[in-house]
Amino acid sequence: MKKIISLLFVCALVLNLNAQEKADTTKPEGYKFTMEKQVKTTSVKNQYRSGTCWSFSSLGFIESEMIRIGKDSVDLSDMFAVYHVYSDKAVKDVRMHGEFNFGGGGAVNDPIDVIAKYGMVPESAYSGINYGEENHVHGEMDEVLKDYMEGVIKNKNKKLSPVWHKGFDGILNAYLGEIPEKFTYKNKEYTPKTYVKKVMGINPDDYVYITSFSHHPFYKPFILEVPDNWSYKEFYNLPLDDMQKVIDNAINNGYSVGWASDVSEKGFSFRDGLAIVPEKDIANMSDSERSKWEKLSAREKSAKLYKFKKPGKEKVITQKIRQEAFDNYETTDDHGMQIAGIAKDQNGTKYYYVKNSWGLGYNGYDGYFYASESFVRYKTMSMVVNKNALPKDIAKKLGIK
Repeated sequence: MKKIISLLFVCALVLNLNAQEKADTTKPEGYKFTMEKQVKTTSVKNQYRSGTCWSFSSLGFIESEMIRIGKDSVDLSDMFAVYHVYSDKAVKDVRMHGEFNFGGGGAVNDPIDVIAKYGMVPESAYSGINYGEENHVHGEMDEVLKDYMEGVIKNKNKKLSPVWHKGFDGILNAYLGEIPEKFTYKNKEYTPKTYVKKVMGINPDDYVYITSFSHHPFYKPFILEVPDNWSYKEFYNLPLDDMQKVIDNAINNGYSVGWASDVSEKGFSFRDGLAIVPEKDIANMSDSERSKWEKLSAREKSAKLYKFKKPGKEKVITQKIRQEAFDNYETTDDHGMQIAGIAKDQNGTKYYYVKNSWGLGYNGYDGYFYASESFVRYKTMSMVVNKNALPKDIAKKLGIK
């Protein structure tokens, strides 16, 4: 009897294994990527609970630029740029009588403009965390700054105090720390400006800002009408195909791209490491930054996430589709990142390898994700590249030498 039971058990086990093998053949194959070209980058950072992706992404881009030209691989201070942008935004907020987008957001140009105006420091000289936390947590600071600005602009004294801006910077000093006038790096003393000149070797004039929208003439600059373009920066306007040529030419020639995009689509899932535009579903979903995303319950997140099983057909993105999404507020200036490579999936579909600033522990790609060609064409808001990364014919049309 025991032998019969044992035999039955073995038979059942074999049948079960066979069934599992058969079942395995029906499992989704998933996404498999082959990297075709990759640019060197520095480590993935974590903006944590702050709306400062624009600083992390553009400074990550500059860090790659430093590596490309043979300079130190260094972690630049994201909060150095944040401090100065907040401070400059406050001045404009007052001049605009409060009719202005004051807050933690920014654009791809902001850190590079800070480098040009104020210099830069390494993270080791200025962490920007002066409030008892290990990571960047800006909720309280943002509310305090907002309330302060409201008080200044209401102006119950009937005129501005000559110290209002000093008071504003005092709040920044309390939360982020005072900006160092001098600091030591590798046993040498620098100021923020001498650090740019002697260590970084970066010329802010070498960088150009690009977008693609049909409501302005192509091959001409215009002030991009998005709330986070608080400095009214001009962006060169390229046809969609040319904008993509710039990205491809940059990556294939060893340059990365600072990239601002909308990540509020159902086809974006950082958990799955993917950003796609499903052929039959391109509806938008609310919220953008991870700080907002984290407020959702597990059930809400599950409902919003697109089910990524295997590569499929994606929407063909035209200039018209792209423009309509922008005009209808379906494409907004959500998030800043860095494009650092080109890859293909098992079907030969092209993707861009994107460095994010949400830390390492959220997907299987060590803080990176893959954005399909369709997604990049559809959801790119703006970008920054080295002018030498432009294809020659496009640079000529833009009048850039």
